[in-house]
Amino acid sequence: MGMPGGWELFAIILVIVLLFGGKKIPELAKGLGKGIKDFKKAVNEDDEPAAEVKKAEPKEIEAKAEEAAPQATQTKQQA
Repeated sequence: MGMPGGWELFAIILVIVLLFGGKKIPELAKGLGKGIKDFKKAVNEDDEPAAEVKKAEPKEIEAKAEEAAPQATQTKQQA
């Protein structure tokens, strides 16, 4: 089973036009395009905060390590 040939594509398009009508097809295509655009926008918005978190993590880790280091030496001195 490969790609449909020219006659098969013609038959598929004809059936779609008969089912939905010539006026409805552009509306369906517009809705599909808007849905794809919204989906891509949502995916990009989800990726941006993750990138910001990845950039902030090394700085936060260093700051926490610096805070933990004096506490660790104080605990050793108390023991």
